[in-house]
Amino acid sequence: MTQAASSSHTPQTEQKRGIFQTLEIDTRLLGMVGAFVVICLAFQAWTGIRALPAFSWNPLEWLGAGRFLVPQNTFNIAIQTVSVAIMAAGMVFVIVTRHIDLSVGSILALCSAVMAVTQTQILPQTLGLGLEHPLTAPIAVIVGILTGMMVGGFQGWLIGYQKIPSFIVTLGGLLVWSRVAYFVAGGQTIGPLDSTFLMLGGTNGTIGTTASWVIGAIAALAAIYGIWNARRQKAGHGFPVKPVWAEVVMSLIATGLIFGFVAILNSNLIPPGRLRRMFEESGTVMPEGYTEAYGIPISVLILIAVTLVLTVMATRTRLGRYIFATGGNPDAAELSGINTKRLTVKIFALMGGLCGLSAAVASARLSNHSLDIGTLDELRVIAAAVIGGTALAGGIGTVYGAILGAVIMQSLQSGMAMVGVDAPFQNIVVGTVLVLAVWIDIQYRKRT
Repeated sequence: MTQAASSSHTPQTEQKRGIFQTLEIDTRLLGMVGAFVVICLAFQAWTGIRALPAFSWNPLEWLGAGRFLVPQNTFNIAIQTVSVAIMAAGMVFVIVTRHIDLSVGSILALCSAVMAVTQTQILPQTLGLGLEHPLTAPIAVIVGILTGMMVGGFQGWLIGYQKIPSFIVTLGGLLVWSRVAYFVAGGQTIGPLDSTFLMLGGTNGTIGTTASWVIGAIAALAAIYGIWNARRQKAGHGFPVKPVWAEVVMSLIATGLIFGFVAILNSNLIPPGRLRRMFEESGTVMPEGYTEAYGIPISVLILIAVTLVLTVMATRTRLGRYIFATGGNPDAAELSGINTKRLTVKIFALMGGLCGLSAAVASARLSNHSLDIGTLDELRVIAAAVIGGTALAGGIGTVYGAILGAVIMQSLQSGMAMVGVDAPFQNIVVGTVLVLAVWIDIQYRKRT
């Protein structure tokens, strides 16, 4: 009788696992997505209430009149997120290995100053390459990334080989590199910059609607292939696999998200005045009623490429296994033959290189090198990584989680700016969200 009751209870227990367990969706990631949706709906309703001529008790009217989820604001959030998100992706590896980097904003400022000086002074004076020369932008970006890698590698050497705590080294870097950037730039804003370089920033560099749909289709096919290839590999090695319907659902979700994102960006139309100037610069007249959309920004494609490369590195390479093994237990990793000192240098050099890439995106978006570029970026980057599920205790973290964390942070800041929240209070909210995210992470790991 007991056996019968037990056997009859088993299917119900399996059924109670729920659809999310069957789909093998990370519940913490799902919670982050839910928080992001709540933030978007809240700001959509808030801006809608402010936009209505008279107050209404109908929530649908609030949402319908809102300005937060319009294509233009979504486009702006996307290009504003890229710089922080690129650095947050690298910060995952730093925190996973039980370190911290407080100098990322200052390194970004230094790399931005170096790239601006390279374009406007060094290349014209030494090689005779002006601002619009085809080699100016590539050389400047390479110089900026190499500068970041050298600075990051030097800090990694101090941490790994000289055993100085990363908190102290990077706190010193926060103070030092921002001042070095000030002197490199001569204490002034540097601009204008090369037009090709400015294409990395956002509105000055997009690929148009047709190319965006092509990229979206390729990304959807790649996502579907990845899902089913992973299933095939699991089955080939004898591991349990999800039901076929679950794989189909995940494929549909991935495809829907990709095409939905592309559709939103393709709905953001270029302002008529800007479009008219573009036609005038090309020596033609804009046809009556002509419209054109931006499409996917080049900076977003850079972020996607960085995310894919770092995700593959974290999950498919020896370096990635070493990083997470070291974060899980540094002593055991060293005893097993991992050169943790050299690994530390590599991680911080990678972080510095990503700061250089972020500097190119940030300065291109601003169209110049400004003296306050990178200010408080260390707060945003660390917050994005932690909100994205990277454990400060080390050993746990995902690149895509950090990217989502960066999107949540930028959505919060953009929404607060739209409803008129003062900048000092925005930082209060960001700090509160960071502490709350760590607390939630601790409670989540206790339960799981």
